[in-house]
Amino acid sequence: MGGTEHLTVQREGATLVLTLNRPEARNALSLPMLVGLYDGWTEADADDAVRSIVLTGAGGSFCAGMDLKALAGTGMEGQRYRERLTADPDLHWKAMLRHHRPRKPVIAAVEGPCVAGGTEILQGTDIRVAAESATFGLFEVRRGLFPIGGSTVRLQRQIPRTHALEMLLTGRPYSAREAAGVGLVGHVVPDGSALAKALEIAEQINACGPLAVEAVKASVYETAEMTESDGLAAELKRGWPIFDTADAKEGARAFAEKRRPVYKRA
Repeated sequence: MGGTEHLTVQREGATLVLTLNRPEARNALSLPMLVGLYDGWTEADADDAVRSIVLTGAGGSFCAGMDLKALAGTGMEGQRYRERLTADPDLHWKAMLRHHRPRKPVIAAVEGPCVAGGTEILQGTDIRVAAESATFGLFEVRRGLFPIGGSTVRLQRQIPRTHALEMLLTGRPYSAREAAGVGLVGHVVPDGSALAKALEIAEQINACGPLAVEAVKASVYETAEMTESDGLAAELKRGWPIFDTADAKEGARAFAEKRRPVYKRA
């Protein structure tokens, strides 16, 4: 199991939990964190025993965005990670889910600040849980910067455009309740319970047929910008083969026998 000094990886049953672990800096993004994130996404996709991913942060924070000083990668450890970035110049964008989408569902468990680069990573996740005191926002314009992690493209496709533009152009913070009100997050829970709720959702996903889950996720994203007719055709092409899998047959048998299905990704 992978991980770095700023990104911890652990298994909770069939769920891989990735924890941004730099609490002294409110989990601001560093090279070790980005490398650990990318390795975590790829580890989850390569391991058939992993059926879902939860992304969270340590110390009561999710992610306060980029730490430009840390990204300079000074020192021996930083140099080692700098070499990874040199070998794959796209690694940081893959880590932030800008240029990479895991096959497995990704659930975000947000406590505390989830701002700037944190809100940008959030947009690459599939299901989002926020603690009551969590805060969100894209602060880049306030600093004369551009939210280049994908927000000018993705945000307007995930929440109404008027809300997306207000968030992007004012750079103001949003409470968890306000974020839920515009559709940026799906659940608001008491402080300290975001991870537990995310793991609960993950367990519900893990109990389903993994091939079906992955195909459904892929179809949702693949068809998002298609016309309805093209999307329906693409859905049929991706979804119909699932009915011929051993997983589908097991699901039908388990339903008839009134028992919990045992899926084997076949």
